[in-house]
Amino acid sequence: MKTIVCYGDSNTWGYDPATRDRFPPDVRWTGILQRELGSDYRVIEEGLNGRTTNADDPFELHRNGLTYLPACLETHRPIDLVTIMLGTNDLKARFGRSASDIAQGAVLLANIAANSPVGPGRKPPKVLLIAPPPLGKLTELAEMFEGGAEKSRRLAKHFATFAAWHNIPLLDAGQVIVSSDLDGIHFEASEHEKLGKAVAQEVRRLLE
Repeated sequence: MKTIVCYGDSNTWGYDPATRDRFPPDVRWTGILQRELGSDYRVIEEGLNGRTTNADDPFELHRNGLTYLPACLETHRPIDLVTIMLGTNDLKARFGRSASDIAQGAVLLANIAANSPVGPGRKPPKVLLIAPPPLGKLTELAEMFEGGAEKSRRLAKHFATFAAWHNIPLLDAGQVIVSSDLDGIHFEASEHEKLGKAVAQEVRRLLE
């Protein structure tokens, strides 16, 4: 059995923009991924609301994705493949980050995973970096993400540049799904379905 760890933020956790609760396991994109891959795979969700790439949030503590990643990888080893989808929370105005900075933060995490001896036989696992889709129509969080929507439309380009420099496989989620206009940030159930299927295709390509 192959093990897949999905490392991300609230969209990997399964935040429902309509109810502000959590989608059931079989609705989340990670659940769709498990369904598509079947019983020869084990999909482990590692989503946390508010998680950043490598920034310390002054208001939401313990959200730095860099800080927790090594322990996460050791916890679940042996791991065959790690997906990393982060960067949306880095768009918050309080971080003052450019799209390029955010992409570099995400690729930093991907590089750490790709060079960690946590795969079978203590070899490194495969890594799939996922560029988050652009923000949708921001509602109550518009001020928190002030300037973020415009930056988010440039993320995929920078993700592609830095991922190519480091030979990290990349999936541009913005080519597959859209963020919900209910809050501009999270994915509706239909988009989880699409993303899970797209990630499954990439996982098979990388592992099979």
